[in-house]
Amino acid sequence: MNNLLTKLGIPLEIQAFFGATDELSFSYGDQYERYGPGYHIVPSTQNLWVAGLPNATHLIITYSVMEAMAFITLNRHRFPRLDQIVFIAIGNRLYVEQLDWIRQNYPGRKISLIFDNDIVGHITSVKVAGGIRNIAVHVFLSGAQIRIATNKKQVTMDAGIFSLYAFEEAFALRPRFRSPKPRQAFTFLDQLRNSAIK
Repeated sequence: MNNLLTKLGIPLEIQAFFGATDELSFSYGDQYERYGPGYHIVPSTQNLWVAGLPNATHLIITYSVMEAMAFITLNRHRFPRLDQIVFIAIGNRLYVEQLDWIRQNYPGRKISLIFDNDIVGHITSVKVAGGIRNIAVHVFLSGAQIRIATNKKQVTMDAGIFSLYAFEEAFALRPRFRSPKPRQAFTFLDQLRNSAIK
């Protein structure tokens, strides 16, 4: 049990699943994500942090371990079986090698992409969704317009309506990936911190 996580409202079951200890440090192989009072350090590395069983049916992909813990804490009622989920944290920067590894090791899974509730989070969701489908996606932001390009098609849309759903619709992609966003904050971790303060 970690006192800081407990104060945030993260249940002991989730803390145990994520291997949380007194020192909140999560290994990505060559670098660590660290969390404590007043700081959250997320690495930029080609490696991934992974928790869960290889035969799990659902992937939840996010930037950080802490965001994954916050997401599942706030949405536990939607995921009754933790043993059916693999959590993957990509770190601060997305690499093609990460997407290749996910595609090769977890084919045919349900996928939820948990990224920030802003334009960068939407772009990351689109690039991850494309990469898992083995589609190179390029996104260009120019003023209020976004141009999305693959090797087969280009689409321009208003930045205000740009999302993973809009991308999948425009490019007729199936199956659809989920990309839930926090309604009350920029990230699920922010939402959890805000509710712990009240």
